[in-house]
Order: sequence, then structure tokens, then C-alpha cells
Amino acid sequence: MASSACVTDMARAAACRDGAAAAHLKVVSIFVIFVTSVAGMSLPVLLAGVFRGKPLYDKAIVVIKCFAAGVILSTSLVHVLPDAYAALADCQVASRHPWKDFPFSGLVTLVGALLALLVDLAASSHVEHAQYAPVVGQEKELELGGGCHGSGGDGERGEELAKLKQRLVSQVLEIGIIFHSVIIGVTMGMSQNVCTIRPLVAALAFHQIFEGMGLGGCVAQAGFSFGTIAYMCLMFAVTTPMGIILGMALFSLTGYDDSNPNALILEGLLGSVSSGILIYMALVDLIAVDFFHNKLMNSTPPLKKISFLALTLGSAAMSILALWA
Repeated sequence: MASSACVTDMARAAACRDGAAAAHLKVVSIFVIFVTSVAGMSLPVLLAGVFRGKPLYDKAIVVIKCFAAGVILSTSLVHVLPDAYAALADCQVASRHPWKDFPFSGLVTLVGALLALLVDLAASSHVEHAQYAPVVGQEKELELGGGCHGSGGDGERGEELAKLKQRLVSQVLEIGIIFHSVIIGVTMGMSQNVCTIRPLVAALAFHQIFEGMGLGGCVAQAGFSFGTIAYMCLMFAVTTPMGIILGMALFSLTGYDDSNPNALILEGLLGSVSSGILIYMALVDLIAVDFFHNKLMNSTPPLKKISFLALTLGSAAMSILALWA
């Protein structure tokens, strides 16, 4: 029964194969995805620049970041993880050992989350050590000189540590998103299935807008320099188009199609790792930090309701896109 379904799926895919039309759609998608990626990530950063210094600035940043967290959580659970599971559950893969014997997509997602935790712990420890080492030296000098260190210094150190932590979160988050974008691009670049690519062009455009807004919201709060923001925006914008070009080159040189079992296994494993990273970052470093450790939100109950609504809207907007991509 399973083998007959597999043959039917392969016959349907063969009927949609058109190399020339697929190549044309991919070229169009490269430009469309690049423009929408730049627009999506730039929007929160520009809005933050407009509101910076104004009374609503801190509240607007929190709301944007909550919307971003919803987008990223939905990306991981509704887009990345199901695609990874589907790749490893494909009839060409699931009929072979050891893939039919164990839920590897869930296991590798778990590994991705644990790796994100390990990186987070190591980097946080390094940041705190690097920040406190010179401070301890200054305190000793003040004690020897008869000076005193007020609570204002503690507040400044706390704010600086929070900003360094936010920068770390933004950078690790971009790594997870870029990982996911490369997988999308290479998979699309290798595909010759017009029936799959055609709806993906429009869907990925919206996908990159929302995902870019998610990353841009985190970057806007981190206080990076203009050069760093521009570099992060460029890296996010070119990753998927470069993945498409790489996928096209791989297919042209090797004929290695995305329907190949080994390609499906690689796609499933990489997607699972990416999903684990994004789930950890969304829940631990974004949602938990803002809803439970943000002084502004705790002191302003209405802001918590608005932020939860933004989180829900971000999740819903990204989830709806799963109808097409």
C-alpha cells in the first residue's frame, strides 16, 4: 500500500517537472526574495530610529519584539519542523533503516535546542566575565583611594549587560534563521517541480518579510552600530537567494535533485537542527525574557496585554503562510 502511494507521488512529481520554466521562476524569485528580505528587516529598524528618544520608544520596541517572537516561534513549529519531519518521512527515506525505526526529526530538534542552550550559556558566561573583570578592578581602586561605588554604577552595569545579552541573542538568532534560509534556498534551487516552485515564489516573499521583521525587531533593541545593522541585514537578505543559486548550480553540475533520498535526509536533519535553535531562542531568549523579566512590562499591565496580542498576531501571520509554503 505504501509502495503504491510512493509510486503515485513520484508520477505526480514527474508530470510537474519542467526545467526551463523552473529556472525562469527561480531567477524571478531571487530578486523578489532579496527585495522583500531587505524591506522586512529594515522596517523595524527604521521604526525604532523614528521613535528613538520619544516617550513611546521603549514600549514600541517591546511590542515589535513580541511580534517578532511570535513570527520566529511559528516559523520553527509550523514551517521548519513539519518540513523536516516530512523530508524524513518521505516514502523513499522512511522505508530504509534506520530512518523507519526512530523519530529522528524530534531527536535532532532536541539536539538543536540543547546546542543553542550550550552556546547561550558559554557566550553569556564569557560576556559577564569580560564585563565584570574591569569593573572589579575599578572597585578595588576606589576602595584603596577611599572612594565609594554607588548603586547608579550597578544600574549602569546591569543595563550594559542586558544590552550585551540582547546583542548575543540577535546574533545567535540570525545564525538560526540563516541556517533555515539556506535550506529553503538550496531545496528550491535543486527542485525542477514547477507545481511546487510557482506558489513558493509569492509565499516565500511574505515569509521573508515576516521573518525579517522578527529579526529586525530584535536587532533594533540591541543597539548595534549602523555598519553592523547593515551587515546583518545584507546577510539575511542574500542568504536565501544565494541558497537558490547554489541549489541550481548543484543540480546543473551533478543532476542531484531534491527528490533524491540522500538530499531528503540532509534536508530533514538540517531543518530539525534549525527548528531546535529557533524554538529555544523564541521561548527562552525572547518570550520568557520579555514577559517575565522586563521591568517595563511588569510595571505597565496594559502593555503586557498588548504584547501578548502582538505575539499572537505574529504567530498567526506566519502560521497562515503555511497554507502556501
